[in-house]
Amino acid sequence: MSKTHVMKTDQPDFSEVVHLIAAARQHAYQAVNTTLIELYWQVGAYISNKIKAAEWGDGVVDALAQHLAITQPNLQGFTRRNLFRMRQFYETYQDDQIVSALLRQLPWTHNLTILSRSKRAEEREFYLRMAVQEKWSSRELERQFTTALFERVILNPAKVSAVLTQMHPDALNVFKDSYVVDFLNLPQEHSEADLHQGLLGKLKHFLLELGRDFCFVGSEFPLQVGKQDFALDLLFFHRGLNALVAIELKVDKFQPEHLGKLNFYLEALDRDHRKAHENPAIGVLLCASKDDEVVEYALSRSLSPAMIAEYQTQLPDKKLLQAKLHEFYLLNIAQGEGI
Repeated sequence: MSKTHVMKTDQPDFSEVVHLIAAARQHAYQAVNTTLIELYWQVGAYISNKIKAAEWGDGVVDALAQHLAITQPNLQGFTRRNLFRMRQFYETYQDDQIVSALLRQLPWTHNLTILSRSKRAEEREFYLRMAVQEKWSSRELERQFTTALFERVILNPAKVSAVLTQMHPDALNVFKDSYVVDFLNLPQEHSEADLHQGLLGKLKHFLLELGRDFCFVGSEFPLQVGKQDFALDLLFFHRGLNALVAIELKVDKFQPEHLGKLNFYLEALDRDHRKAHENPAIGVLLCASKDDEVVEYALSRSLSPAMIAEYQTQLPDKKLLQAKLHEFYLLNIAQGEGI
């Protein structure tokens, strides 16, 4: 007689235990990482202080690396090159206690990337904070440098309505003035359908570009008002802002009338789809290009929490942005000195 195996459908929920295990592993990893970064900091401080006090010359670091290699053959990460990096690491951040607290929340590889690729203290702090906030992988951190995120944010802050700023003071830290979607490989001439389908096909990449707290809700999200049916291009939810985020796509230059349609969609979302504990929906018009003065005029009278951004299908010219940023800092210095 064969035995019949009955699948139980009332198995207990073990998800909480799984969550506890995952949290413990993450805590253990973070504890190990913090200890390692603290060790590199202390070694860097020791080397730096010895050299500053003229007790050591640079050549002693070579001897230290050789000594550790002989006496601690299983020890990794203490090569001559890394020892000098530890010294640079300490000397760069020793006078900034707030920033130095961020260092211990990131892996050594992240810290080295930020240290080597940043040109200014402000840039280092920006990437440290963003890497901690967004929990970027090493690869994603490298991409943010490649897309010149710091330069873009400083030179072109997000264009948002006054209502959005009032409702969400942190909105400027969430949204960007431009989003780089080079991963779509779109031709210069492309349709809205091409852009739409491309973003859906590379949704993981797009979510990384948007930010960590964005969650995808739907595409061509149906909205029914009266006896008419409408479709919103893309709908997301932002956990930090606790609000639905509607994204309308335009493959041409921003026009003021685009904002009216977005406002209409936001009203429909708030009336028919927003839950009681959620904040009013936020709208994003993602256009191929925009005139910032036209954007300012359009948003100045807007009563909706909305913003206008542009998408870039190719990587920005980082050298050009760096040159513009240099001019920006020089201008601010001149204005500060009353020149």
